[in-house]
Amino acid sequence: MSDSPVAIILAAGKSTRMKSETPKVLHQVCGQSMIDHVINAVRETGVQKIVVIVGHKADEVKAALDHHSDVVFALQAEQKGTGHAVMMAEEALKDHTGSVLVLAGDTPLLKGSSLQKLLDVQQENGAACIVGTAITENNHGLGRIVRDEAGKFLKIVEHKDASEVELQIQEINTGCFAFQTQSLFAALKKLRPENQQAEYYLTDCAEILLNEGKTVLAANTLDIQEAMGVNTQDQLAEVEKVMLNR
Repeated sequence: MSDSPVAIILAAGKSTRMKSETPKVLHQVCGQSMIDHVINAVRETGVQKIVVIVGHKADEVKAALDHHSDVVFALQAEQKGTGHAVMMAEEALKDHTGSVLVLAGDTPLLKGSSLQKLLDVQQENGAACIVGTAITENNHGLGRIVRDEAGKFLKIVEHKDASEVELQIQEINTGCFAFQTQSLFAALKKLRPENQQAEYYLTDCAEILLNEGKTVLAANTLDIQEAMGVNTQDQLAEVEKVMLNR
């Protein structure tokens, strides 16, 4: 496979909070499914191959995306966290040597221009990982970006695992990453589910790579609206309102 950028989109989750039989990523925003919006944003960066991780109602999600010739699928049979989900893409990308975007399928407000900036920062710095960040006072429930006194990235701390000081941080993880593909899969093999949820966090890969002396940066390339994930019908309505205003 060539070394031009590829993408992994996470679309395996169940999300009982949507209170709907429809797989979460297939809920519509302005006449298109949420994941279609994400795929369209990814395509604006020139990505030629997209691996969609499916799980809950996998066949339904695959059928809905059948019209995309650049999409292949990988199955996450058990949901054991975001890191575990990304592990499922290794077979599809085992020969890839370039950059890979890792994104959530329930973030329909992502812009291609912001994803391009993320890739540009990764390639300009030869970085193993770039964490896409945004700034917000409304940071409840979001992963915090922890930096040292000089502003250098140290780690991402999930809300549930954050200290009182870390809870005050307004720079948050958007869930959008650009990795060097083989560095990503090497780091995934070292993940351990040592957290409140007993899950494999993709976010821990950044700290693993940093501890190995690789270049890991947090780049504020996105606005907070782009990071708006959808877990409830109210959030779906809010996202549609933002998109209509655009």
